[in-house]
Amino acid sequence: MDDDHDTALPKNASQRLGELGDKFFTSDLSVNEFLLIKEARCHPLGLVMGSSIYHTGLQVRSWSASRELSTLTEAMYDARELAMARLEAEALQLGADGVVGVRLEANYHHWGHNAIEFIAVGTAIRSNEPGSLRRPDGQPFTSDLSGQEFWLVLQSGFVPRGLVLGNSVFHIGRRGSFAVARSMYRNVELPHVTQAIYQARELAMTRMQDDALRLSADGIVGVDLTEKSHHFGKRVIEFLVIGTAVSALDGVEQIATPMTTISLER
Repeated sequence: MDDDHDTALPKNASQRLGELGDKFFTSDLSVNEFLLIKEARCHPLGLVMGSSIYHTGLQVRSWSASRELSTLTEAMYDARELAMARLEAEALQLGADGVVGVRLEANYHHWGHNAIEFIAVGTAIRSNEPGSLRRPDGQPFTSDLSGQEFWLVLQSGFVPRGLVLGNSVFHIGRRGSFAVARSMYRNVELPHVTQAIYQARELAMTRMQDDALRLSADGIVGVDLTEKSHHFGKRVIEFLVIGTAVSALDGVEQIATPMTTISLER
């Protein structure tokens, strides 16, 4: 992400966050999630969010070639990173140890041709032992774990380190007319399409793993792979993969209080 981007919080955001804290909070936690967050010896501080409206630049493409569209890939990644950076800034202002239940959404507005708004929303939490769940660099963790999943991760002796993602915007080249005619009445694999989609998914997965390694994580849980065309055209697909990087706590087998009476269904 470009360090020159402005991630300062709007005045209204700072005012809203100033009204939150130990005595009053907002959240999108369900009742079960709220209870399990408390059982994990944490408490919610407030709903935090970040957004970025991003214009995607012109990308030259070949109709016949299958290849990654690097300009669009970088734009989609940078926009999400900006939204996440602003969410993290709000969490930091609240003195949070981390953010759970982060969801990333993309919105399209009629006034913005080739513009996409990315929104990141989650619930900031603080441990009863402030600072104990923060990353080694002192920053709050981020995760898309639900309250139930967060509790279970702590139960296993792991802690979340950060929401990690990878993406690839790929153009799937058209098949020649001869190839189409030859396979019209046959059951046959379409190798160039298979390889293009395979490569795009692998690029996204590799980038997500690289994100986790930069956080010195031991692994990634809750990986989710989605495919969307956005407004780029019928033969252009973005492959997006998201998960939560986690690390083991040395010598710790269990952090959260054992419970057997709460439903863990999401």
